[in-house]
Amino acid sequence: MEEEPARPAAPAAPTTPEAPQPAADPEPPPVDEAAPDAGAAPDAAAGGSRRRGRTTLLIAAAVLGLVAGTCTGVLVQADRKPTKLPPLSQAALAPSTGKAPKPLPADQDRRVRTDGDLRELLLKKPRGAREIEWLDGVDGWMDLATYVGNFGNPSEQFSEYVHDDFRRAAVTRWRTGATRTVEIRLIQFHQEEVLSALEGSDTGRHWAGWGREDDTDRWPVPGTGDGEVFVHNRPESVDGSPPLYSAEAHAWRGDIEMEIWVADTERIGKDQIMDLARRQMERL
Repeated sequence: MEEEPARPAAPAAPTTPEAPQPAADPEPPPVDEAAPDAGAAPDAAAGGSRRRGRTTLLIAAAVLGLVAGTCTGVLVQADRKPTKLPPLSQAALAPSTGKAPKPLPADQDRRVRTDGDLRELLLKKPRGAREIEWLDGVDGWMDLATYVGNFGNPSEQFSEYVHDDFRRAAVTRWRTGATRTVEIRLIQFHQEEVLSALEGSDTGRHWAGWGREDDTDRWPVPGTGDGEVFVHNRPESVDGSPPLYSAEAHAWRGDIEMEIWVADTERIGKDQIMDLARRQMERL
């Protein structure tokens, strides 16, 4: 291994030959006291440092002026009478002479309707349809544990819906014909900080089409913004049951998320699921 070449030394400063010493005068010349001192600093025009005497005097004068002005203001204010503050209590305002607007009737005030019995907003069972014994709810209500039991990971979904301020869920279910079933859910949130109904609807629409794009048709629900219906064209079997065709709808309004599920041994038409979604959203 070759040794690293030594770092070259810095070049030495050149030496200046000594100048010849002048011969000493036998007697120094007389000094003129009026002449400028040769060792004095050159003035500013010659490139030397600026004299500070004038600047120091200006700064001192400015400080003294500021202090004097402050003292004068304090003395003037001290001689003035204190200004009275307005009283904390104010006179009552005169009532308006116009008539107050009438409150909205219950059928037009959405808050009155959604804060009431949520089950009343569900679509009514059509004539001739048969009710299905509801094993997962009590009298048309679904608690949170029952609702998340429909998901693949109930414990994880339970935590998420608690975070999203789940309030309550109402459900109805019926059967028409020999094999068709319809289920409608309304999920309501407190929705104090997060638009949970919107997020829930987005999640439902995402999973409705995820992995099934090739055999699923989807259409927007008019008047709902981003609500959609989905028709799955390939039957699927769940837990060993006979294969069934399915369709679903997801939308939201205010603090309520809507879910509709339809299943049958025959393919479900677009108009059938769309009609359910449109009429249910009108009730919200």
